[in-house]
Amino acid sequence: MNSQNPTAVPEADEDLSMAVIELVADASGIDPIELDPLYNVIDPEVIDTLSSSSGFSSLEFEYAGHTVVVDGTGREIEISLEPVTIGSDRSSGVSGPSL
Repeated sequence: MNSQNPTAVPEADEDLSMAVIELVADASGIDPIELDPLYNVIDPEVIDTLSSSSGFSSLEFEYAGHTVVVDGTGREIEISLEPVTIGSDRSSGVSGPSL
């Protein structure tokens, strides 16, 4: 993950879906209530069950102008945001270094 992008490590008792909403709202500089509902993009219950899912490694989805990456490959689950870019062919993707 790119350390320049916003990240969060949710508390053990915090719902992952709420951590996603708070991180996106903070990165966007708006109140969480102003965001479109997360359930319009992904079922929040799916996100909330990731920490107890055996074999979970990562999940990536687009929400409110960000690519949200939920990474469970380390000791803790980490949520990070990557900017979404629109290419000349109008396809969307994660911006990053050119290879």
